[in-house]
Amino acid sequence: MTFKPYDQDRLYLLPPSLREWLPENHLAHFISDVVDELSLDAIMKAYSGDDTTRR
Repeated sequence: MTFKPYDQDRLYLLPPSLREWLPENHLAHFISDVVDELSLDAIMKAYSGDDTTRR
């Protein structure tokens, strides 16, 4: 088993970007891209209290 170097002064435990951490063809990249394209307008509207369809 190989361990990555340990540095107590490191600012992040994980890289700030998935693209730096995972291989280029990892499924997580595809899922992240799909989620970025989703329209969350209806959900955000419901949480903001502007949804007139709620009772």
